[in-house]
Amino acid sequence: MNTEKNIKTLIIKKPLKLDCGKTIKDFPIAYETYGSLNSKKDNAILVFHALTGDQFVTGTNPVTKKEGWWSYAVGPNKAIDTNKYFVICSNVIGGCMGSYGPSHKDSDQNIFGTNFPVITINDMVNAQYNLLEHFGINQLFSIAGGSMGGMQVLQFISNFPDKSKTVIPIATTSSHSAQNIAFNELGRQAITADSDWKNGNYTSNKTNPGKGLAVARMAAHITYLSKKGLQEKFGRKLQEREDLKFGFDADFQIESYLRYQGSVFVDRFDANSYLYITRAMDYFDLVKQFDGNLSNAFKNTKAKFFIISFTSDWLYPTQENKDIVIALNAIGADVGFVEIESDKGHDSFLLDVPDFLKTLKNFLDKSYLEK
Repeated sequence: MNTEKNIKTLIIKKPLKLDCGKTIKDFPIAYETYGSLNSKKDNAILVFHALTGDQFVTGTNPVTKKEGWWSYAVGPNKAIDTNKYFVICSNVIGGCMGSYGPSHKDSDQNIFGTNFPVITINDMVNAQYNLLEHFGINQLFSIAGGSMGGMQVLQFISNFPDKSKTVIPIATTSSHSAQNIAFNELGRQAITADSDWKNGNYTSNKTNPGKGLAVARMAAHITYLSKKGLQEKFGRKLQEREDLKFGFDADFQIESYLRYQGSVFVDRFDANSYLYITRAMDYFDLVKQFDGNLSNAFKNTKAKFFIISFTSDWLYPTQENKDIVIALNAIGADVGFVEIESDKGHDSFLLDVPDFLKTLKNFLDKSYLEK
């Protein structure tokens, strides 16, 4: 997929030492902005995307021609109001929408593939910090993100405790659970088992491990939904047939739906990026970073936190979000928490869930008046 024409990039000249021990420099960070930065430069919100997201938060993605991944929440007069706020979002390093990743070329002009260095959530936010310097922003008004985006939010405020007035982690965790590592490994194994993966060198071999990547997406997509939501939407409804066909085609609507999700994902995402980003998520453990005391990750910040979870999210359940609240309360941090009622599962933060969108908007607008 040739993405370069529609992508803004910032070349990071200064070296960045990665957690794996390697150092990168002169590398691109792809980003997009929405709204206008005011004269005081105090209305900026840095949004972090989740596993399969990118910098195109809202409006029409110029590469895929689809709606931005957070169009329900970001835009004029929406929860994150671009008439009021200057929204910045970048594609994470390791990604495939213009930022430095496994589909880029090394110094010998060979595509990295799996020779790209393994990256972490910490590496991602340290790279993205350069955007503040680029725009001359001393302190952000807010940082926000859901799922892996929420992990980046937590890591960012831990690394840069005075760089945001408000902090909004949504449907996230402070360390990846064994269950979530298992789901990610299932996806990685599906990709690497595809004969077209070629040990990560599929581009130079002119192949594409699309079948493996599609299965990885199908498996992951199930975890983003809820049992109730699936049952109400699909139940045991048959797919364009009146009876079972006694074969292995898609008899049920849910089968057809998952196959479709897998097939369209292959058109917009890179298999090696999927490996690298899921590995970064699995390595994320803010508790371990601070020797078993999560509170210490936030002890140096005076930021105002607002943590949001959803009742039907079993991927990052409410208790994992409450653990972050408990850690913040232990150091007397300014923290609010809400659990939103929704049957849409983990994906609730991406969808039209009015209570969530209203709650998010109210927090931001009230905090902006107080600044």
